Amino acid sequence: MKVTFHIEYWTDAGQQLCIAGSGTEEWPFAGAREMHREANGEWTLQLTVPPSVRAISYRYFWVDAGGKTVTEPWERPHRAVFDPSGEVYHLYDYWQETPPDIALYSSAFTKAVYAHTSVGQPTENSRRTLVIRVPNPRAGKNRRLTITGNQAVLGFWRPEQAREMDGTDFPEWEIRLNADDIAFPLEYKFLLRDGTGQAIRWETGENRLWKHFPPESDVTVVVSGYPYRESLPAWKGVGTVIPVFSLRSEQSFGIGDLHDLKLLTDWAEQTNQCLVQVLPLNDTTRTHTWEDSYPYSAISVYALHPLYISLTEMGTLKDVRKRSFYRQVQQALNAKEEVDYEAVEQNKLNYCRDFFAQEGASALASDAFRLFWETAQTWLAPYAAFCYYRDKYRTADFSEWGEHAVYRPEREQQRGEACPEIAFTYFLQFVLHTQFKDVSEHARRKGIILKGDLPIGIHRTSVEAWTEAALFNGNGQAGAPPDVFSDRGQNWSFPTYNWEVMEHDDFAWWKKRLRALEYGFTALRIDHILGFFRIWEIPVDCVEGLCGHFRPALPFTAKEIEDWGMMFRDTFLRARIHRRHAAELLGDSFDEVVETYLSPDGDDHFTLNAFCNTQRKVNDLFRERKDAVSAKIKAGLFAIAGEVLFLADPYEPAKYHPRISASGSFAYKELTTEEQQAFDRLSFHFFYERHSAFWKEVALKRLTPLVNCTDMLICGEDLGMIPDSVHEVMSRLHILTLELERAPKTCGREFADLQRLPHASVCTTSTHDMPPLRNWWNEDRGRTQRYYQQALHGDGTAPAACTPELAAQILLNHLNASSMLTVIPLQDWLALSETLRHPCPERERINIPADPHHYWRYRMHLTLETLAAAHDLNRQIRSLIALSTVNDKL
Repeated sequence: MKVTFHIEYWTDAGQQLCIAGSGTEEWPFAGAREMHREANGEWTLQLTVPPSVRAISYRYFWVDAGGKTVTEPWERPHRAVFDPSGEVYHLYDYWQETPPDIALYSSAFTKAVYAHTSVGQPTENSRRTLVIRVPNPRAGKNRRLTITGNQAVLGFWRPEQAREMDGTDFPEWEIRLNADDIAFPLEYKFLLRDGTGQAIRWETGENRLWKHFPPESDVTVVVSGYPYRESLPAWKGVGTVIPVFSLRSEQSFGIGDLHDLKLLTDWAEQTNQCLVQVLPLNDTTRTHTWEDSYPYSAISVYALHPLYISLTEMGTLKDVRKRSFYRQVQQALNAKEEVDYEAVEQNKLNYCRDFFAQEGASALASDAFRLFWETAQTWLAPYAAFCYYRDKYRTADFSEWGEHAVYRPEREQQRGEACPEIAFTYFLQFVLHTQFKDVSEHARRKGIILKGDLPIGIHRTSVEAWTEAALFNGNGQAGAPPDVFSDRGQNWSFPTYNWEVMEHDDFAWWKKRLRALEYGFTALRIDHILGFFRIWEIPVDCVEGLCGHFRPALPFTAKEIEDWGMMFRDTFLRARIHRRHAAELLGDSFDEVVETYLSPDGDDHFTLNAFCNTQRKVNDLFRERKDAVSAKIKAGLFAIAGEVLFLADPYEPAKYHPRISASGSFAYKELTTEEQQAFDRLSFHFFYERHSAFWKEVALKRLTPLVNCTDMLICGEDLGMIPDSVHEVMSRLHILTLELERAPKTCGREFADLQRLPHASVCTTSTHDMPPLRNWWNEDRGRTQRYYQQALHGDGTAPAACTPELAAQILLNHLNASSMLTVIPLQDWLALSETLRHPCPERERINIPADPHHYWRYRMHLTLETLAAAHDLNRQIRSLIALSTVNDKL
């Protein structure tokens, strides 16, 4: 089979156009193949391809004399599919620039919003075939792309006789024509029609033209055209975000479940929304207590949380007494305002065990389970073993599992075949993934984007930390530096990643993780995307996040510090405090603390005694002491432990990081004015200038292979201390940013301008780490007043509470934002209704980031059935969307 590649591309002198791609094991179409430049500016390459090769993918790039390589800006490869009977192929391509609507090529649109399979009119078999292709991702579910032109075969420009194109490979549309029916040159244009055949809009611009056809008797010419041209406003859609555990229905069992998620997608469709966003669904069970409620602390990056099983959809118990008992438990748990995590877990898993005893054997013997096992075995077997040992040893800390502390897959596989507990875990995950697949397909049928959440970390006592220890650094803890959420920083306790090890196989661990998420989601939020640039790494002996450092980073040498005008001293590295500052910090407890916990350190200074010289040691000392005096002493000792100006880098000897927010420390107050000025200059340079190019290179190396391995719409949570390079990298990789009116990214502004947000962004009124709209309105009256005047253009004093009318105005402003997606927390939608909103705004908050032991238990106070029947509220939501610039149906 002879295949000739054609591409028209004008190069400069010394530039060589090349092609490279992938074929099969028999024909490995890889490496650069130089093309030949024709006199008309066209580049060609003819290859002989074995008849067994059915498809190839390839890309074009050019190389100059100096070795510089430039690839096509659009990362999507070209693809050719061959017919077994074909002998000669001519593939005419174009240099793929990045389309302005590139997000519409993601699975959020191709498999949800606009997903459809449109098979065009049948074509007769022909030995001389012209194939015309064109991408058009914005042709809706009930629309058809057609082609008409100056030939009878295309209807002589009559819209009613235009030929339907095949959308099987949507967003790519294709038609196959018998070349013998065409008198070249062929002039043509595309036309979009609705489900009834009525013309909606013609393609804009000039007619397309194909001038010639080769003389061979058995030949196929494939013309891949530039994307469909149309003048439409940029796409805009709207959705809802809420954790699954926060959902409530008449069928749920004290906690939201996958059936409830299906009901939420129904409500989203009912109110003309196109997206539902959830928090992570991963299993977090370490202690079987409420402390496992933190959804970002996964024990497995693949296993779903057993609490999200829908008991209704799993099946009914045959035992009448048990059925009656569980019905009473269900009613009691559903009557609670919030999730009672421990009671829900105990009773829900007991139900699952009873059902497993009834139906488990047949389920595990089914063809459906065998198919699930084939795809899930690599993660399911170690996860089930982990759960078994966690419960056997009564701890998730695998270092305490004796001979099982080190994972040995052969041994665990043998145990898995014999252990009923292992089988029960297999059953739970089989049910969960089956139900989740059903939810995902349900959402796609309705045109609803299901958006998941990728946590930046894993728990240090998790399956992956047990089985793939080399990928993680157990000597560090991931967190966040001080910010608006927490002035002492955040410590998430996750191990940091050994990125250097992960890079050896081109980040296969991350790619596998993303591909697993494609199972159910068409869009994805990357939690703390800044972690791919650098992570805030905290020593394991710290409890708070204040004394962390960025990794990777470019720490200073002592000479560099001195070059900034500050003589380096060893005391900058030691946690110490002056007597007068200690008295100020400790108050009435000063004498007790000095006598028990401190030792003299030079003139009028103290340092912590060895038994309490880290926050971790202090925390252990005061673990059982809950009185107010002890709490004050503990806080004081924590503060003293952070009284340093520089931190020694743990990886590079004799290099140092300035401590973040050190200008608020007592150590800083002891500096001279000149030293303070020098420290301020070097700190600003270190945190805001020094790493921009370095972190850009790091992020591109890590994120590029991840983004390229998935079709999901990728969004990044880029709040906090943002390096200058973050938005450049996200824009280059087409990752949507996160924008909040109350957390502007423009210096000097208190509130963001919603009309100036980047279109490639997600706009929201609040996140799970923030108070919802009504709660926020009540927090700071001064800021609320400024917001009322500046953002809402209100006169006089701001109302004491956020009324439904104010909520409507705020939501409409966000719906009119320039972002392509506006995602509203469910609590803020409910703020529109005086009768449906929660009577206590403070009870709607999901998380308080400053509290590392927060109980994640918020649950919507009305059922999803009630929400679906709330006609006035739903009508108002539809009206607000109709009044806004949202245009997801275009």
